[in-house]
Amino acid sequence: MKRSLISIFMSVAAVSAFGWGQKGHDVTAYIAEKHLTPATKSAVDSLLEGRSMVYWANWLDNASHTPKYAYTKTWHYKNVDEGERYEEAQANPAGDAVTAIKAQIETLTNDKSSFDESQLALKILVHVMGDLHQPLHMGHATDLGGNRTQVKYFGRDANLHSVWDSSIPESAHKWSYSEWQDQIDRASETEQAEITAGTVDDWAKQTIAICGDVYKAFPTGTKISYNEVAEWTPVVETQFLNGGLRLAHVLNLIFDPSYRSTVSSPIQL
Repeated sequence: MKRSLISIFMSVAAVSAFGWGQKGHDVTAYIAEKHLTPATKSAVDSLLEGRSMVYWANWLDNASHTPKYAYTKTWHYKNVDEGERYEEAQANPAGDAVTAIKAQIETLTNDKSSFDESQLALKILVHVMGDLHQPLHMGHATDLGGNRTQVKYFGRDANLHSVWDSSIPESAHKWSYSEWQDQIDRASETEQAEITAGTVDDWAKQTIAICGDVYKAFPTGTKISYNEVAEWTPVVETQFLNGGLRLAHVLNLIFDPSYRSTVSSPIQL
């Protein structure tokens, strides 16, 4: 019975936790595309057989619901409860966003990986790198990453997770993914280097810190309207940009030796 309850809980958590919304993943993937080196772009185009990363950016949200890829359901998030240290958070035996990213990097850097294995790893990496930067995907297990935190969004019932997945981004700017990229992808080379510095774990910790601020600002029953959208839009913009630049950085490190030679402290691949 206990094992059954745990299984049900994990299944509900996984089904409820998908996002960013479609726009967020498209923006992240498109920003990344704009920062691929020619060598990396060639390798990515080959693996994706001519389709763009934007084309595949949201694929995993649907695929995770199918029997073939059901093992990826928990890969969209990582739960760290309030007061819990990142390093001491209980690991999900089915995997999480951080372990998923590291696993895909390992596959893509393994000379023995088949074409199909590498292609799948790239599709997953494109999506989960976006998830790593959605604050509520680094949320508390106790409320399913904000899914149980009920709020009002412009007068209608909503939960905090869905508000951050899509509602705030869509209220912030009625832009296409290419317009988002054009408007927010303006970091200097120095700023880009600062954004891409560190490890996957460092990036996760940064999102967790933002998530803590979100929980404080949006307790149960919060009425979210224009003021809140205006206040938190810059965070959404920053996280979209960070996710895209970091995805490009990882892919350039994987596929372009000349890029690796220009990076003083590359992440461990």
